[in-house]
Amino acid sequence: MLSLLSILFIIISVIQFFVILIDIVKSPQKMFIMNIVWPLTGLYFPILGIIGYYSLGKTNNDSHSHHSHSHHSHSHHSHSHHSHSHHSHSHHSKPFWQSVTISTTHCSAGCSLGNLIGAPIIFLFGITFFNNELATTLITEFILAYIFGLLFQYFHMEIKHDHPFADLMDAIKADTLSLIAFEIGMFGFMIIMHFAINNALLQPNKLEYWFLMQIAMLIGFITSYPINWYLVKKGIKHAM
Repeated sequence: MLSLLSILFIIISVIQFFVILIDIVKSPQKMFIMNIVWPLTGLYFPILGIIGYYSLGKTNNDSHSHHSHSHHSHSHHSHSHHSHSHHSHSHHSKPFWQSVTISTTHCSAGCSLGNLIGAPIIFLFGITFFNNELATTLITEFILAYIFGLLFQYFHMEIKHDHPFADLMDAIKADTLSLIAFEIGMFGFMIIMHFAINNALLQPNKLEYWFLMQIAMLIGFITSYPINWYLVKKGIKHAM
């Protein structure tokens, strides 16, 4: 049963990934980093990922594009003023829960990319820390997730990065808590699976492993959502 579910949901996820990717190639997101976030979301969120893209990501992007096109004939001054107003409005016009959901998706994609890369690296190169395979996996995935999470947060910031060090510090403040919350949920589930099922299935060359990782990432999304709500509410993270 687990094998059948794994095959089904992995196929769905791969299809979602390419459907979203093709659509983004045709109609890129106004925020560049989201061109990476949404396909990744489709890859680790079967069914929910593509629903999220078409209900939140694509809808907001199309609305922005239509609004910009309809005001193309305005003067440069009025257009600049309107763009600034619309930019501010775009973060606040949507319901707050949607902004938090997109922010959480953005955070989760960075974390998930680190996890998706970390496990195969450990498996292929036979890396082991403390003579413990589970600890090695958790440490490596956390480090990579943190790196990608910071990069995603840094390049999400809609600023010119004239002060890169200060901007990096802002990214660290914005991303650290949400990343830890994500990994608590994800790692917690995978640790339980480590003791609950046959460890032979918990290898990156098994479809069952990636299906369980999808569940773990969904749990990570859920555990990081309240933290992202708090961070966005306090202005520590940018509303999206």
